[in-house]
Amino acid sequence: MTVEDQAATAKRKGEHIRICLQEQVNGIGIETGLNRYRFKHNALPELSFRDVKLETEWLGRRLGAPLLVSSMTGGTDEAGAINRRLAIAAEERGWAIGLGSMRAAIENEQLADTFRIRKDAPSVPVIANIGAVQFNYGFGAEACRKAVHIAEADALVLHLNSMQEVFQPEGDTDFRGILSAIHQVCRSLEVPVGVKEVGWGIDADTAAALYDAGVSFIDAAGAGGTSWSQVEKFRSTDALRSEAAEAFADWGIPTADSVSEIRARLPHATIIASGGLRNGVDAAKAIALGANLAGFGRVLLPQAARIEETALQEQLLQQFERIEFELRTSMFGIGAGSVAELRNTNRLIAK
Repeated sequence: MTVEDQAATAKRKGEHIRICLQEQVNGIGIETGLNRYRFKHNALPELSFRDVKLETEWLGRRLGAPLLVSSMTGGTDEAGAINRRLAIAAEERGWAIGLGSMRAAIENEQLADTFRIRKDAPSVPVIANIGAVQFNYGFGAEACRKAVHIAEADALVLHLNSMQEVFQPEGDTDFRGILSAIHQVCRSLEVPVGVKEVGWGIDADTAAALYDAGVSFIDAAGAGGTSWSQVEKFRSTDALRSEAAEAFADWGIPTADSVSEIRARLPHATIIASGGLRNGVDAAKAIALGANLAGFGRVLLPQAARIEETALQEQLLQQFERIEFELRTSMFGIGAGSVAELRNTNRLIAK
């Protein structure tokens, strides 16, 4: 990686953070689909609120709640600080945490520290992250191992971002043979390998093909939250791509549809629901639709990015705690005393 490439990567990562914080980057004309569901209230839950249990297990580690900090960033000093703040909160509350794309750290060891959060999150699952398309641009199993090693990760997630790459000025758009490459990595790596979208969702057929290839979990990362064609629109100096991005503002599979479709096709799969989740009620709905974990991304970014003093870390912790409280209250409101009971409830109904 040349000095120019390093500068370009740092510039891109910084722009992504700034745009996600300052611009309107939600999909337009599309929602998560969770708004189409509501819980049927149970006026007599027959349990104590304090006995509602959020604990679960994943990747051989115990979680305080079935919640995940979704993959967001890394590769710059600012991004490293955001990752550390999120890791501290995840460790405190018992959430799993995913890292942003680690391509920059693999190509330049000097950037690796921005992804080294294990010291801040020693007991929760940490997920390393590489773009699957990089298998067509020189990456292979060894690059994956390096990412896992840098992060001291419990698993690796390969992200699928074909539409983002089209709109990204420096995008990599050759997605030929990626399924076969994923299969090879799943066979070669010593840790579980998952696959995630970045905000356009995964359909049941694709999920089934990925499971046949050997993946251990799928993060649906559906539409209704951040649209990366919208994000790249604000970076683009190409008038054609910038204008064309508007036509794709409503592209994708809503999160609720993606999760329920995958669950119907793969009843025993491990599924993460992310993409536009805003609160613990959304998390409860996603789990009731079939997810094992619920992931939160950009909704956490403003608090994580604006912290300037150690004392203000408490505000980020309070956001985590509020989401948990909303999830626990949703469970209490339908008489579900455990995550397993929430997943098997018949009290999530279409509006």
